Amino acid sequence: MIRFVNKQDARYLCDIYNYYVENTHNTFEEELVSEVEMQARIASANKNMPWLVVEEPAEKIVISPNRQESKILGYAYVGPWKARAAYKHSVEISIYLDHTAEGRGLGTYLYQKLIDEINRTPIHCLMAVIALPNSSSVAIHEKFGFEKVAHLTEVGRKFNQWVDVGYWQRIIDKKTVAI
Repeated sequence: MIRFVNKQDARYLCDIYNYYVENTHNTFEEELVSEVEMQARIASANKNMPWLVVEEPAEKIVISPNRQESKILGYAYVGPWKARAAYKHSVEISIYLDHTAEGRGLGTYLYQKLIDEINRTPIHCLMAVIALPNSSSVAIHEKFGFEKVAHLTEVGRKFNQWVDVGYWQRIIDKKTVAI
């Protein structure tokens, strides 16, 4: 099930995201993100900047015989690309899956729904910033028509290693949306 995020989801999003903070170079953050900070990030989203979560249906997760609860397995969102006004139709797009849920097709399903939502907005350009190497992130973006447009060498440093960053871009054809 995919739905829009709400601030009560922050704890679960932190669990997913902080795994990547602690264990990978996929994000350049080095400090764990708090629930309060994640709530602020969610609150900063607007109707043109959707955040979505994918959940395991509640009927599959039984906490006790009388209680079922869904589990958030991933989230995807768009945020501002740059602060200057002329960039208002360009966004950065990101996706994070629970590391135990990878390889199940959830990322494809979630990204498709996010792009469907983006098509309802005046967004024109999608940018994905990918720390390299990251074959799964490159694959999902290219699956959705993103093209590599830049490669920056050794621009980040995490875990005592230099990290390259690639930029992937997709233009959204909006013949029916007034900008």
